[in-house]
Amino acid sequence: MSIRIGIYGYGNLGRGVECAIRHNKDMQLVGVFTRRQPETVKILTEEAKVYHVSEAEKMQNEIDVMIICGGSATDLPKQTPALAKMFNVVDSFDTHARIPEHFEAVNESALSAGKTAMISVGWDPGMFSLNRLYAEAVLPDGQAYTFWGKGVSQGHSDAIRRVEGVADGKQYTVPVPEALDAVRSGKNPELTTREKHTRECYVVAEEGADKAKIEAEIKNMPNYFADYDTTVNFITAQELKEKHSGIPHGGFVIRSGKTGFDLEHDNIIEYSLKLDSNPEFTASVICAYARAVFRLNKEGSVGCKTVFDVPPAYLSAKTGEQLRKELL
Repeated sequence: MSIRIGIYGYGNLGRGVECAIRHNKDMQLVGVFTRRQPETVKILTEEAKVYHVSEAEKMQNEIDVMIICGGSATDLPKQTPALAKMFNVVDSFDTHARIPEHFEAVNESALSAGKTAMISVGWDPGMFSLNRLYAEAVLPDGQAYTFWGKGVSQGHSDAIRRVEGVADGKQYTVPVPEALDAVRSGKNPELTTREKHTRECYVVAEEGADKAKIEAEIKNMPNYFADYDTTVNFITAQELKEKHSGIPHGGFVIRSGKTGFDLEHDNIIEYSLKLDSNPEFTASVICAYARAVFRLNKEGSVGCKTVFDVPPAYLSAKTGEQLRKELL
């Protein structure tokens, strides 16, 4: 039986989800829901259809899991609670500081409708979150560090584009090399947010826009740029296309901890990612968790979940017997 998937929003992440579904043989793309005129949106899957978002409500019986591909800044806080009243859902909400309140809003909707919702699915939050948990549980006497980049952050880039006067933009998160080296050496440094990363923004301003105002608004944006040394570079649309069209990313989760009766031995756990396509990898993680959402809902486990709440076996299309034989 195929898991019937809907994609709500068809930007970079939505296209990535479509590609990932193609390579998950137990999944079927039913439709893509867009705020644009459906006839203007061309998708890759011939057997699926494009609908206006207003048509989603009528298709509750045709979709097992709706994957919501909006931005974290303004879309997902509204879209996910609303859609969780109608569908089992998965989103990639990545504003870490606001995850608790987003969870509560989505949980209320999902519980009231008997639906299962997964929020903040991707590689961070998501895969990195799991590795932080595993490493902390294994090495309780230690220090954890997360470094992102160098790469394009979709959420931060989206936040830039929402600033008045910005026509387009990309944001790169860049680890501070000295901080990364100190952590890997086992020195366990105390690092502030500003000491771990810098943020590089490349912005195409609208004609006549106040660039000084744009720069100030970006640099002072809470939860995104205010706590970092941020550089804002104004460039042309052509330069953005030629030099910044890709969406690479990656990063590291590192925990340095001690073992032994008197904590005499040093240990370092490191998990890293190097991604050619941030949205395509995020989409691949989301599809695995869409499978888990489908299974949890079938078992009657409703409400909002995070990656911490899902047994690893629920992510795989393989049976428990196959997993024990091939991977354990």
